[in-house]
Amino acid sequence: MVTGERAGKPEDTVEEKGEGAGEGARVEEGAKVESGEVKGAAQGPVDELTSTQHVLTVGRRKLKYTATAGRIVLRQEVLTDGKFDGHLPKAEVFLTAYTLDGADAGERPVTFAFNGGPGSSSIWLHLGLLGPRRVVSGDAGELAPPPYGLVDNAETLLQHSDLVFIDPVSTGYSRAVEGEKPGEYHGFTRDLESVGEVIRLWTARNGRWMSPKFLAGESYGTTRAAGLAAHLQERYGMYLNGVMLISAVLEFGTIVFSPGNDLPYSLFLPSYAALAHYHGVAGEGRSLEDVLADAEEFAAGPYPQALAQGNRLPAEERAAVVTRLAALTGLSEDYVDRVDLRIEHTRFFSELLRSRRLVVGRLDGRFTGWDPDFGRERPLEDPSFSAIIGPYTAALNHYLRAELEYENDLPYEFLSQDANKDWSFKEFENDHVTVAGKLADAMRANPHLKVHVGSGHYDCATPYYATEYTLGRLQLPPELVPNVEVRYYPAGHMMYVHDASRRQQAKDLAAFIHGASNR
Repeated sequence: MVTGERAGKPEDTVEEKGEGAGEGARVEEGAKVESGEVKGAAQGPVDELTSTQHVLTVGRRKLKYTATAGRIVLRQEVLTDGKFDGHLPKAEVFLTAYTLDGADAGERPVTFAFNGGPGSSSIWLHLGLLGPRRVVSGDAGELAPPPYGLVDNAETLLQHSDLVFIDPVSTGYSRAVEGEKPGEYHGFTRDLESVGEVIRLWTARNGRWMSPKFLAGESYGTTRAAGLAAHLQERYGMYLNGVMLISAVLEFGTIVFSPGNDLPYSLFLPSYAALAHYHGVAGEGRSLEDVLADAEEFAAGPYPQALAQGNRLPAEERAAVVTRLAALTGLSEDYVDRVDLRIEHTRFFSELLRSRRLVVGRLDGRFTGWDPDFGRERPLEDPSFSAIIGPYTAALNHYLRAELEYENDLPYEFLSQDANKDWSFKEFENDHVTVAGKLADAMRANPHLKVHVGSGHYDCATPYYATEYTLGRLQLPPELVPNVEVRYYPAGHMMYVHDASRRQQAKDLAAFIHGASNR
């Protein structure tokens, strides 16, 4: 295993080419970047980037690559009374880029990756699936103990595409500059604009306009990716080759349980059935495929029809629905009847294994945990999220300083609660949040755009059947429908936590990159 073949590190300096100086930035001669501060800067913050060289051995092949980590300054053109008033710094965005040494920039694909939240850094895709190094966190029932491990990722997507991991403002080391309000970036449109600007800057500064270009987003990152596919086309004329949606949510009305919206109850049902089967409380002696087919058939017709009838549903038909739901979900008929046939997901996590004094995970229902009060209606915490926080944050904080030689004394915000709770969807006031139309717009304008969707059967954050529902309703001409491919994994929201799923997903993404690169 080769992990540390790096060139000697010169003193960090700000250059006026490549990934160096921020757009419009000027630095006095001899200025240095030291511990994130610029000495002698003429106009506020400038880019601070550190590059190191590495070698990754994959089989008999040696991948020589450059890793670049640090913050770039986002600037905004300002007009005062109709007069140009300069490019003013607004935010410093942290990214980590991996480029294969000696590759043809015109032939080599590049993938821009980010996670979701909203308010999440890119730590999960970076160290869990795509990057050249990955964390050893263990899996459900066999978690790794601290201080955990960091190993070479033999399945890294870097074999097939350069990688740029982006931490949106307020996540990772990304921050608004002094005097600016971070809350301005905690919203749908401003987020698209700022992440889109990072993509444009990196592409331009690195001479990659003629490279095949891809987006990879997870969870809310899929909402962002779908919006960006349209935004990059409309704002910059940047047409993509492909978009990778991992644990997708394009229509929030499919996953948000709210009064009067019965749709999620049907769309979550197959995932409930999968978890009941996994934990051995339903579907005994049947395959997962058979259980899912049964649940999907019920969720596609009889169940939503029964919910639509409300109190007009005849007692005999209601009793039949109760029996069927109980058999699929592993819940008691009494419970199904008491919740009026409507099984809300966080209630399900407490109820499924209540008799065993266990709660199941939201992100990945294969994980179970203990609750201090098993009379509680909803779990105190998500055991699947608790299981991965420690390994990923320890690995990332070590990796950036020890291997990528980037130092910053700010806390690395793996998930910003401030950004999450303050996130604005004002653009969708009095309506459900949806970007399905934006993705379809981008695909119609760019008929070569391909879309890959990956879903976990045990994911109850963005259930796979809800994703299928949305994809089936994309407004596309028949000839573009095959541009969307879907892959499924026997795991949860971060399906790559499950090692067999991680290896298969890496193969699927590699095949997608090659197929969509048009080379």
